[in-house]
This record gives sequence, C-alpha cells and structure tokens, in this order.
Amino acid sequence: MTSNTTVLRPLPGPQPMPAGSYDLAALGYVEEEFAFSGHAASYRLAGERTSNGQWIAEAGNGRPFTTRLLVRRPADGTEFSGTVIVEWMNVSGGIDAPPIWMMTHTHLVRRRHAWVGVTAQRAGIEGGGLVDNGMHLKKLFPDRYAILSHPGDAWSYDVFSQAGNVVREGGALGPLTARRLIAAGHSQSAAFLTTYLNAVNSQAGVFDGFAVHGRLATGAPLDDRPFQPPPRGAKAAAVAEQIRADVHAPVIVLQTETDQALLGAGQIAQPDAGLLRNWELAGAAHGDTYLLIASGHDDGSLPAERLAGLARPTTDIPFLGTTELPINSGLQHRYVACAALDHLGAWAAGGAAPPASPRLDLTADGLDYARDALGVATGGIRTPWTDVPTAVLSGVGQTGPNLFSFLFGVTRPFSDGQLASLYPGGRAEYLARFGQSLDAAIAAGFVLPDDRAEALAVAEASWPGRR
Repeated sequence: MTSNTTVLRPLPGPQPMPAGSYDLAALGYVEEEFAFSGHAASYRLAGERTSNGQWIAEAGNGRPFTTRLLVRRPADGTEFSGTVIVEWMNVSGGIDAPPIWMMTHTHLVRRRHAWVGVTAQRAGIEGGGLVDNGMHLKKLFPDRYAILSHPGDAWSYDVFSQAGNVVREGGALGPLTARRLIAAGHSQSAAFLTTYLNAVNSQAGVFDGFAVHGRLATGAPLDDRPFQPPPRGAKAAAVAEQIRADVHAPVIVLQTETDQALLGAGQIAQPDAGLLRNWELAGAAHGDTYLLIASGHDDGSLPAERLAGLARPTTDIPFLGTTELPINSGLQHRYVACAALDHLGAWAAGGAAPPASPRLDLTADGLDYARDALGVATGGIRTPWTDVPTAVLSGVGQTGPNLFSFLFGVTRPFSDGQLASLYPGGRAEYLARFGQSLDAAIAAGFVLPDDRAEALAVAEASWPGRR
C-alpha cells in the first residue's frame, strides 16, 4: 500500500559519507541526496506465518515519515542503461551502509546503471540497531539530518515501496527515466526483503526484480519488534522460511558458506521455481577483504598489484577490531555478485533465466561442509579460488571477540610444500590452471567475461612469493 503524496527535497551540499576514496565524477557519475517524506502504512499478517512464505498481509495503521535517498547516477548527457539498483541500506553495524554498492559498484558503473540507497529502517537514523555505537545519521551529522524522522521498522516495508515509486516517477533521477527497478539487500536487509517478498510485494508491485544476498534462515518481523538474528548454526532457527514460490518478479538469492551454515539458511533447502533462483557459492564468506577494505578504493581501474594488496588476508577489520585468523580474502564473492546482478537485470527485462546453481554439500549436522583433501568445501558454484587454490578460503571457522567476527570467514594459506606439490610447474602452471578454471566459471555464467582480465592479473600478482 503505497502513497501518492510523497515529497522529495534535495539536501544541499555533498553528502558527508563518500562512496570511497575514488572520484565518482571522474567515472561520469553524480551523487545527490534527498529528504523523502510521506505517510507509510504498516502491515500485519491476516493468517499464519507459514514456512513456505505464502503469507497474506493487510495494511495497518499509517504514520508520517521523513527519511533519505542517496542517489548515484550517470551524469546528465552520459549513457544510462535504464536499470536502477534500489538498495535497502544495512544497519547491522550501527551505520547506514550499502554493501551491495560496495561489492558491485564497478560493475554498475561499467553497465551505466544508477544506484539508490534507501534509509528504510529507523536504526539508520536514530540508532538502536544490533550495534548501537553512535554511528547513526543523527548522531554523526545532527544538523544535516535533523529533519529525518522514522516511525519504526513496521513501516519500513511501505517506506521502501514508496522509495521505489519516487525513483521511477518522482524525480529522484533528475532527467533520467528508470525502465527497471531492481530491489537489493544484503544480510539484515536481505531478511527484510524476504519478508517484503512474502507479505508485501504482491500488493505493492513496485520492483521488477530482487537481489537477495546473504539471507538468514528466517525473514524479518512485520511488526515493530527489534530485528534479532537467529543464534549461529544451521539448526538454530525453530522454523526456516522460504521465499514464496509464486513471486511476481524475478529473484536471485546469492548465498555464501557463512550464510548457509552459520546463519541457518542451509536448512531452508528451497528448490528453484519459475521466477526464483538460488545460488550457493563455495569458498566465500558473508563479508571479506574486498567488501571491508578494497571496495572503498576500487574505481574499476586499479592496477592488479594494488587490488591484490588491498584484498590480501588480514586480521584487522576497519571499525570492528581484530579477528583470531586472517579473514576470507577471495575475490570470487565480488565477481559472482556482479554476475548475479547482470543476469537478474536481463531476466527482469524479459531475457533468459539465470543458470541453476549446484548446492553446497553440508555435513549431516548442517554446521559445516563436506570438504576435499585440501579442506576446501565441495559443491556449490565453483571458481578458481576453490578449484585452483593457494589457500583454503572458507566462510566458517572464524573466531574473535567482535560480535561480527564470525561473518568474515577465514584464509588458511598453503605451505611452500603444499604449493610445490599442487603446482610442480610453479607460477606458470598455477596461472594456466587458474585461467582454465576461470573460463569454465565464465562459460557456466557465474563470472562475467568483463572480469576475466582483472581476475587473471590479480591471480598473477597474488601468487605466493611471486616465484
């Protein structure tokens, strides 16, 4: 249930949290920020919250809101694809963050897509999320964001629908006209999109496709209860909730090892359906060094040596502290996420459905993966980072004092002896086999040809010892 009385007002001057150290203007993009006001409805279930996602919801009471839209779009007079990624901003870390943009922005720019970040949840404005660390908008920049007001997460679903309508029809893109809106969300935001798909989307009909990335075993609440993720482990959730099979727009769910084993999504075991595809990626973690470090520096043209250095294994996570083991440092998550968005955009435009993904091989207790002799998880989408490895990359096994440490997986480098045994011909053999595996992943549709040259160059720059 969306309103036609929304008001969009520009917030003057540069927004205070830049996309990264790169220059959007040099990429032919502009960034604009808006205060976005209206009257949003809440929703309540009119029946049982069933595990198959076939929920019936009805509109409840309405409340006024003023939130923000952050727009990154091709500059006036430059090429625009017509596709807009509308991201439900993630508030789990206590800050209004755009992990989909961070992971895929170089792809969005090369395709000339627009991106809009929606501050859909109250915690991004007022604090009070999983981590209430004083990083919310009103605390960081009280003067700029004093006008923002959010009634609570029960109204977030309609706020998000209205944001989509404003992007399509209300001037958020300046002179550009949107032809396709792709809703996207990662982690907590994916949980909210799961509930949106099950309870709201059939009524709203705003978006042309959905990228659900790193979802949990269950969706988010429909009411105003604080979001609480289930305890770790595949058997933790009392009920695993599917995305309804009769979705009205194409959906790709992209999951890593962390999501399936530690966030409980592995117990969902949802089959693909007409407009629903489930991708499961081996060797990847919920978050990794590209997302946490490299993405803020990457304009799509970084030298391979620089990108390899930024994505190297580390135990130091910006703003979050340290981990016991080096976190996952593979680039496959980033490349497969770009491929998923590319397929989804084409599918939403009437093109072919994406390829079906093999499923990860969970152990009988659902808490880990079947592994090969090297310790690499079996099953799932295969890439050179799993099939031509120089380290075991995993989404499980991380420890550390921080609440989020377990989300970032591990990198366990091979010894010199292991590398010599695996690659008797040294770097030349490694690179030849890496290229063959990469080409297989491209042919299967899980990595884009656009990323081939960069992936090969980074592999060469990352070879241990460069020998």
